[in-house]
Amino acid sequence: MTAPTQVRVFAPATLSNLGPGFDVLGLALERPGDYVEAEWSDRPGIELVEVTGDDGRLPREPDRNVVGIAASAALGATPRDGEAPGVRLRLHKGMPLGSGLGSSAASSVAGALAVSELRGGALDTATLIACALEGERFVSGGVHADNVAPSIRGGIVLIRSYDPFEVLSLPVPSELRVAVVHPHTSVMTAEARRLVAEKRFEIGQAVANLGQIAAMVTALHREDLGLFGRAISDALVEPIRAPLIPGFAEVKQTALEEDALGCSISGSGPSVFAFAKSDDHAERLAGRMSERFQEVAGLACDTHTGPINTAGARKVSG
Repeated sequence: MTAPTQVRVFAPATLSNLGPGFDVLGLALERPGDYVEAEWSDRPGIELVEVTGDDGRLPREPDRNVVGIAASAALGATPRDGEAPGVRLRLHKGMPLGSGLGSSAASSVAGALAVSELRGGALDTATLIACALEGERFVSGGVHADNVAPSIRGGIVLIRSYDPFEVLSLPVPSELRVAVVHPHTSVMTAEARRLVAEKRFEIGQAVANLGQIAAMVTALHREDLGLFGRAISDALVEPIRAPLIPGFAEVKQTALEEDALGCSISGSGPSVFAFAKSDDHAERLAGRMSERFQEVAGLACDTHTGPINTAGARKVSG
């Protein structure tokens, strides 16, 4: 098969932590997500020729933007015949920055995947994750795969270990739906992580989260949505980050009153998710949660509902 001269790829947004699974649990959403267009260039290295959808906030230099950093790592990891060509990239952001939906991870994944697809899909999943994590390392100063891994693999993932790195795919119940509400406010990831890093936890809190993670994995294998919902409980991180999101407590209470399976903060926030048993239920949850943010905090919201994205990042046409 002849490798293409240009490609377009999509990398989905993600939810991370899923309640008790700080830095180890994540899932892929059907939407939103980032698009990257890539083409070969006679000029060596990575060129970032266009960025849209970011209101001018992201760097245009490829060595300071995660899409360029991940693409460069992928270019270095792909097989070469003779002199290495360059790649021109165009990044189209489809989600807000600092949303808690894995914005930097989606850009990193799309950058790495685009280069791989230019080589005819030369990189395996493990290598794609490693390349995308270089982008995440740049923005966070560490390796956190709970957004990158589900964006690439799709579905629900568990990071079993970071050293050595191992990621596991968990079953996705066919009836499970998700409602995501992004209030128009911001939470700085660095600040949210600092608050967690400075906290000292009691052993009882850790034990509570361990039990919930184990219950969640069991529930997914059994397709037991009731148990899954009861496991969406975080004794460690949510209590620290909740005050950073105006109206979160009231919104969570509203979701639970509307029979949400569970509700928590995605990543550092401010996006909040709730799980549902049907499309109609997810739509109702998203509407009520959005209304509640407006009522108690004066915040307008974007909402997204649907099934879990089991395909992950992919090449697209158009």
